[in-house]
Amino acid sequence: MQQIQQEVNQIPLDVAWHPVGVDSRIKDIELLLQNECEDGVCMIGIHGVGGIGKTTLAKAIYNRMFRLFDSSCFLSDVRSEAEEFGLIKLQEKLLRQILKTEDIKVGSVAQGINLIKARLGSKKVLIVLDDVDHKRQLEALTRERSWFGSDSLIIITTRDERLLCRLGEKERYEAKLLNGNEAMLLLCWHAFDRHFPPQDYVNLAHDIIEYSGRLPLALVTLGSHLQGSSIEEWGYEVEKLRAIPHSDIQKILKISFDGLDDETQTVFLDIACVFHGFDERVVTEILNACGFHAKSAIATLVQKHLLQRSWNFLEMHHLVRDMGREVVRMESARDPGKRSRLFIPQEVYDVLQGNKGSENVEVLKVDQGTLNGVNLSTKAFEKMKTLRVLIMDDLHISGDFELLSKELRWLSWKRCPLKYIPSNFPAENLVVLDMRESNIQEFRLNLKCCRSLKKLNLSHCEQLRSTPNFTGSRSLEILWLSGCSSLTEIHPSIGNLSRLIELYMSGCKKLRDLPSNICHLISLDYLNISRCSSIKTLSDNLGDMKSLRYLDAYGTSIKQLPRSVEMLRNLERLVVGGQKLKAKRSISGGVYRLQYSLPAFISYLSLTYCNLSEADIPRDIESLTSLQILDLTGNSFHCLPIDFSKLQLLKELCLEDCENLQTLPSVSNLENLAAIGLKNCQKLVKITELDNLPSIRWIDMINCSSLQNPFNEGFFSAPALFALSEHARYVNDNISIYLECKEIPEWCRNQVTASSMCLTMPAHNNDEYNFLGMVLWFVFDVPCNDDPSFWIGIGHKLTPIVMWALEEHKELTFAYYISYLDEPFDGQMMKGGEKIEVWSEDFTIKKIGIHLLYLDQHGNVISLSGDVDHSYSL
Repeated sequence: MQQIQQEVNQIPLDVAWHPVGVDSRIKDIELLLQNECEDGVCMIGIHGVGGIGKTTLAKAIYNRMFRLFDSSCFLSDVRSEAEEFGLIKLQEKLLRQILKTEDIKVGSVAQGINLIKARLGSKKVLIVLDDVDHKRQLEALTRERSWFGSDSLIIITTRDERLLCRLGEKERYEAKLLNGNEAMLLLCWHAFDRHFPPQDYVNLAHDIIEYSGRLPLALVTLGSHLQGSSIEEWGYEVEKLRAIPHSDIQKILKISFDGLDDETQTVFLDIACVFHGFDERVVTEILNACGFHAKSAIATLVQKHLLQRSWNFLEMHHLVRDMGREVVRMESARDPGKRSRLFIPQEVYDVLQGNKGSENVEVLKVDQGTLNGVNLSTKAFEKMKTLRVLIMDDLHISGDFELLSKELRWLSWKRCPLKYIPSNFPAENLVVLDMRESNIQEFRLNLKCCRSLKKLNLSHCEQLRSTPNFTGSRSLEILWLSGCSSLTEIHPSIGNLSRLIELYMSGCKKLRDLPSNICHLISLDYLNISRCSSIKTLSDNLGDMKSLRYLDAYGTSIKQLPRSVEMLRNLERLVVGGQKLKAKRSISGGVYRLQYSLPAFISYLSLTYCNLSEADIPRDIESLTSLQILDLTGNSFHCLPIDFSKLQLLKELCLEDCENLQTLPSVSNLENLAAIGLKNCQKLVKITELDNLPSIRWIDMINCSSLQNPFNEGFFSAPALFALSEHARYVNDNISIYLECKEIPEWCRNQVTASSMCLTMPAHNNDEYNFLGMVLWFVFDVPCNDDPSFWIGIGHKLTPIVMWALEEHKELTFAYYISYLDEPFDGQMMKGGEKIEVWSEDFTIKKIGIHLLYLDQHGNVISLSGDVDHSYSL
């Protein structure tokens, strides 16, 4: 028996019939294994959604490596084995396979741990724990690296990334979906026993790949299922899959869902059915309003690969989403009105039109157009006693509103056609009411009844003339009134909203005054009255708003802030001033006066189109050591009496449309300065100093017709050296400079008068020179099309350089610095001999320059000349 066990351990595992894409992923793992291992024992965690190929990859790695170890063990399906037989049996199985003997008995988990430490501590072993789903499994089998001999390797596969928290970042590998070619190959092997589809099946094969989302499990399952089927049968199956997921795929994916607690399951189903693709902040607000712990649940779903974050949005692999929707469908397969969530347009239509709802319905989403032109009665909602989320934008509804669920927490009724909110609306548990862009003229709902209401959105209700009476609405935290262009009155009870944090009133053009007691809002953090063009003054008690951090009064008729602004100790953002008129260059708002000290912690200061002269500029700007953004656009000063060296945190400086500005003081040595806007400073003739700006990313000098090119060769040294810093890999490390001149500077070593350019990089010894990046110079005519591009090619890789918001159609110069960290180099040091090609299909290019930057062995930034192909053209 022992001999048989030893022979079994030397036999490779069956990986897969067609292991498509496995080799490239093995290489990814091998790169991770090159990193230094803690305590001489390597651990690699492979995580990802069910069916993505974690087990297949683990088997392939095991087969490639097991002969390099004294002993090896592949524990498959740890989750179900532990559930069925317990951890002791898993410990015994591990010990028997590693020690190559059946004579192992374990009495308890603690004894098993001691046996593993005692018997395996001197062995170089390879152990794979496949499909782990609980921390206790890891603790019983591989808790400490010290349990195993030097140079051992432990591989763990799991759907739950949280179980790998003790592993370093370079010890975790997220399994990847197949790419398009791999997906087609895997499907075809299983469906047609060949590596490409018959011509008549090509479109259907693409339909299956799109449905599968390139998930290997789905491709294998569907390919095998459709093998030998006719074109018609493929078409029927595709149509069916769009309505009902394949049961075998559903079963595998549902394992992760079944392992969630009740609340997280509820959150998952809400997102899968209704909130897929929504902004995470909005989803969090909705779920919190329903009494759930949204952030915790979302984090769990992300770590278990049931949910992904894409920028600020929540998304699911659509097979995972369909699995969740199928769970809801099976609550009542034949009667949608008895399901917990209604969201499919036709089913919503049938339920509401036929009054077929039930007390099971918790979430209802009416898509725009589902009931277009239909005037529903409130009786359609009468049976939905547990409805907590209702999204019925654009819906026409009438009747007794008391019939709506008293459990409603979130109501979205955008573009509501009603002229008033009825007083009998059941709002006692409502947390969020969103009625933006509605026809409301009067808000009759008594907010005293809305004791739970935290957010009220009435923005762009253009017929609303006055706000509700806020008396008794003590929970309100955010109030949106922006774009209420007919609003003339704010009810004075607004001053009683002691918990109000954010107040948005931008664009209320007819609003002349704010209630004086608005200054009683002791919790207010954000106040936006921008474009309230009729407001001329702010209360003298403004300084009482001790919590205020953001004040935006841009585009109002306010000429002077009250003296109490000095008392706003927490103010971080102050935006005041007029705006540029489109018809002609003019100043709205007249001279603005800031006679008092500015709060010390301001980080964003905007005084645009205030007609400020040198004497009007606040003298204490230099003392604002927290200042990060300074916007003085559209003012009248000839020079800036500001010592910028005292503003070391400054990131953006905007002086556009300062038509009288003649000189700009030195902005050198500002380590954080990333952007300088000088557009339309037509009288600007001198920039005192513009050196040592390591963070600079954008400079606009368009229509600075009196200014000579201020950039010397040394300007790009600081940004080039920044690419070598530890922070460089976390930023977008390129620089865009817009100028209005007709020449490329002489110091640019490689230049042509042509519409395209090919340069061979110089050969060099990497011990002498390291490539840092290059500066591209273009002189060109601005085209009329939107977002035109230059193209740069290195080898077979093409990278676009997109130009943004070029309004004037004239001749410009554009300088673009590219670090070796960015595309098209991707962090690869150029060895020399590579060809760089530059051209554009959108611009009429007149001149091109390429300036190559290197670091020599003494730490100096230098440039080297390449070989220009003067016969090259496109």
